[in-house]
Amino acid sequence: MNLINQLQQEFNLTLEHLNNIVSLLDEGNTIPFIARYRKELTGHIDDQVLRSFADRLEYLRNLEKRKDDVKRSIEEQGKLTEEIEVALQNAVTLTEVEDVYRPFKQKKKTRATVAISKGLLPLAETIILQKEKLVDFDKLCAPYINSELEVNSTKDALDGAKDIIAEKISDDAELRKKLRKMFLKIGVISSVFVKGLNEEDKRYSVYEMYNNFSEPISNLKGHRVLALNRGESDEALKVKLVIDKALGVAICENSIIKCESAYAQILKDSASDAYTRLIEPSIEREVRALLTENAQEKAIKTFETNLRPLLMQPPLKNKIVLGYDPGYRTGCKLAVVDETGKVLDKAVIYPTLQNEKQIENAKVIVKNLIKKYKINVISIGNGTASKESEIFIADLIKEINESVSYIVVSEAGASVYSASELGAKEFPDYDVSERSAVSIARRLQDPLAELIKIDPKSIGVGQYQHDMQKSRLDKVLGGTVEDCVNSVGVDLNTASVSLLSYVAGLNSGVAKNIVEYREVNGKFKDRKELLKVSKLGKSAYTQCAGFLRILGGKNILDNTAVHPESYDGVNKLLDIFGYTSDDVKNFKLSNLPAQVKDAGYDVISKKCGLGEDTLKDVILELLKPGRDVRDDLPKPVLRSDILDINDLKEGMIINGTVRNVVDFGAFIDLGVHQDGLVHISEISDSYIKHPSDVLKVGQQLKVKIKGVDVKKNRIALTLKGIN
Repeated sequence: MNLINQLQQEFNLTLEHLNNIVSLLDEGNTIPFIARYRKELTGHIDDQVLRSFADRLEYLRNLEKRKDDVKRSIEEQGKLTEEIEVALQNAVTLTEVEDVYRPFKQKKKTRATVAISKGLLPLAETIILQKEKLVDFDKLCAPYINSELEVNSTKDALDGAKDIIAEKISDDAELRKKLRKMFLKIGVISSVFVKGLNEEDKRYSVYEMYNNFSEPISNLKGHRVLALNRGESDEALKVKLVIDKALGVAICENSIIKCESAYAQILKDSASDAYTRLIEPSIEREVRALLTENAQEKAIKTFETNLRPLLMQPPLKNKIVLGYDPGYRTGCKLAVVDETGKVLDKAVIYPTLQNEKQIENAKVIVKNLIKKYKINVISIGNGTASKESEIFIADLIKEINESVSYIVVSEAGASVYSASELGAKEFPDYDVSERSAVSIARRLQDPLAELIKIDPKSIGVGQYQHDMQKSRLDKVLGGTVEDCVNSVGVDLNTASVSLLSYVAGLNSGVAKNIVEYREVNGKFKDRKELLKVSKLGKSAYTQCAGFLRILGGKNILDNTAVHPESYDGVNKLLDIFGYTSDDVKNFKLSNLPAQVKDAGYDVISKKCGLGEDTLKDVILELLKPGRDVRDDLPKPVLRSDILDINDLKEGMIINGTVRNVVDFGAFIDLGVHQDGLVHISEISDSYIKHPSDVLKVGQQLKVKIKGVDVKKNRIALTLKGIN
């Protein structure tokens, strides 16, 4: 099957759409641009599917290139046969290609290469042919006895021949493929503590469930694979993967023994040696690597699934926020941030030291800040001293008449940003914790704009993310951030370099040039002005222009997702129905969808020179210029009072927010400082493959308390039985 046919089958695309997508990618178009502005060419494929398509296209192209390289190498050795060509053609993974190439690779010194250097290859080939039913082995081996080559006896000759045969068996591509499949189907993975590990070691409690652990590979969940890997890495676990040895040896024997002959026992010995010494350890490594790769890919996809809704949380607009970074000895850092994210004031308080005087002083400072800046919301980080800080703020709110509420936000990654070069550049005169307080406030005001400043791995919505292949994780998460940024759009006149860097077609260098141009020349008046920015050429302009917004510019369309290439078509559309740009500004196009529908989308599409999909997108933009796609999502839940873990009782139904989704369940923020866990078995009455099938980060829902262990600080939840 050729590359195009395989992609067509895997992605269920028409040949026309598939070829268009490949061409668009090869021309250097970005995923967000293709997904948004080339729908007619792609069949309306979305950005996530496009990224999967691009990944698969890259893999298949690398596979074809490797096949060509292997074929060329074997051909140069004069050993290419029709059988080998067919095997390469039928290989569907890089591992299978390497299996075909294995016998032809330049090998390092092995027992087989040593035996070959002693002239024993013809003897091995004679044995493999299995022609004689009776044979005099002394006579057979006599020509190969050579003391200078350390072949001093018949036994030495036969042992060397066995080594050659064992390696030949090990190099059999079809055999390896069969055994690999068998390992995956009936293999068992087991683990025990390393010798000497006892309860006094902190690793004991971490990996206790994996001591004397055993599970069929076919049932093994990805998070268990990663846990076993980490246990090995921490030198706490010894992990083994096996199938029944007798079965493995028998399969090897069947691959080499073709008939009854005098050589049967030699071939059996060679098969047993091949399996035990060469194949089993090698296949175990390959299968472990495959299990790890699959587990990592699933974990990365889970991370991606969690990251998207986290970044797309609705902003808390037009609110003055007090960012509150809790702490003990060094105090709690405060930062007052206005509606635009500008820092108005900062302070340090010490309400968590259980000192009455310090608590009263802290109350005075916070009350004065609330009154002076008319603070609406207090955003509290959920790290160290968060519980005490929440109690302090809840008590303070009861004492004042101001309309103030609070929310506990995840501060994951805030310290990473604070200690980063970007944080230091943005707030050079602030210490690390003061920058954290600003970040905690801003991530409530506009989660996307603030969280993109942080390495996605540090945002705290994945599992085992630090064990992932860095390049793959960065690529997937970077793509997710890029998709989110471009789906929302970016204010060209206020966006930071960090935010602009994720706009389609831009990089950090061009983003810096945009900000520098803005600082020198003032606000951008229209999108065309982007072409004056250093190193931002026509190609980059085409990719980025539709995702950059200009509020209050010369052209109202510059504050929409309508691409400049469609402006002429939009003007024709407005003319057809008697509208003007002022009608767009004043939201007077409510009848436009019905008018276009009555006239016929195909008819209007041709008159305007816009594709039908583009026409529909344009109409949506004209109805709500400057709209934020996040505004339709549920707003964050603000609180004015506190709930304690001791207040929770079995059977209670309480509101919660999904904080993180992992393979085995989801962690739910209940407003009691300690997140509760709803296990995958408690999510739905019907079968689900993964918690993300039902739940997503940021989702608000009702949960039932299944159990509370105050001593261990654990809360078990269920979604079953809730009307």
